[in-house]
Order: sequence, then C-alpha cells, then structure tokens
Amino acid sequence: VGAGTGAYEPRDLEVTAVEPEAAIIAARPPAAAPCVLAAAESMPFADASFDAGMAVLTLHHWTDVTAGLRELRRVARRRVVLLTWDPEFDDALWLTTDYLPAIRLRDRAIFPRLPHVVAGLQPQRGFMIDPVLIVHDCSDGFLGAWWRRPEAYLDPAVRTGISSFCELGPKVTGPPLAGLAADLESGEWERRFGGLLELDELDLGYRLVTVDLMAP
Repeated sequence: VGAGTGAYEPRDLEVTAVEPEAAIIAARPPAAAPCVLAAAESMPFADASFDAGMAVLTLHHWTDVTAGLRELRRVARRRVVLLTWDPEFDDALWLTTDYLPAIRLRDRAIFPRLPHVVAGLQPQRGFMIDPVLIVHDCSDGFLGAWWRRPEAYLDPAVRTGISSFCELGPKVTGPPLAGLAADLESGEWERRFGGLLELDELDLGYRLVTVDLMAP
C-alpha cells in the first residue's frame, strides 16, 4: 500500500500494489507487480483478500492514518507489516537537529506514534516492533540513509527523492544547506559530528512493525 514505483515489493511473492497517484503508476517498470489506483483509506478489495498487507515509509503521506490502518487490517488475513519512523527519535539525526529543524518539526507532526499504529491494527495474536538500524552505505534514498555521507544532502538528485525537501522547498531548505556546505568545507561538520564516521550503523528511529491478525 502506497507502493510508489515498486522499489520495496518482494519479487518472490504474488503481489498486488496499491498507489494513489496515476503519474507514479505510469512510472512503474514493466516488471513491477500489477498496480491498482487507490488510496490506503479506501481499497477496492473484499475482506481478507490477501495473506498479508505491507506499507513501507508511507503512513505519513496518508490523509487519514486511522482509516488506512483499518483498511489494511480489513483486507489482510494473517499479518500486516509496516516500516515507519518513530517521531520520538526526532533528535537522532544531526541534519534535522542542527541544520534543518523545519524538517524535524514537520516529521514529528505527520508521522503517527507507534502506539497509535498498533492500536489501529487491533492485533489478536500480538505484535513486534523491531529497530531497523541504518547502515552507513545504505543504498536507499530516504532522509536518514545519508547520515554518514553529509555531502549527499547537497546533491539535488538526492533531495528529489526525499519528500521533506520536496514539500518544504528551496526557500526553506536552501539557507541551511548553504550552512552545511560551508561547515563541510571548513571542517566544522567533522569537528562536531566526526565521531559518526567511525560507526557502521545507526539507530535513527526507523521501526519494523509486525502485527498478527488471526486469533489463536
């Protein structure tokens, strides 16, 4: 759900993708799973149509998270798996604490709290919340992926893949990024955050939520 161009879809399972933007569906590669034009809050499927429902870094884009979670639970028989970000970790990424607090405020406001996510799915057999540590050379392009590669945030191609930059726009993000560029050139960034260069992975608050739906 919120499938985008299909980057997170498993290739070894039968998958039905759901995406609300026609332009994004048109950009999906030919090998991607079949995709239905629909929003999370109102999916055109019968109850218990699928073994599992999955949503990856998309909850914060939904118009009504509670309704979307209710729909996920309705169409899935056994399990719902979500990758999301815990807003209680809003102080974990140097970029948003020291350079772009506007992103920090935005994300804290739009990402649902984990208790709300679990409650919305009404688990009957239990649930698990596992930390997803971000490796220093993560090949994905989400906001926290570049925590040990600060120069990447200065790359327009990188920023186009991060919704926070796209939605706030260059008038908001431009001056702080200029400050980051200056700190990288002067060595100030390394003086303040150089300890991160010794780490291979970091907990930035990304969480895998697995909820079992079937009663024992």
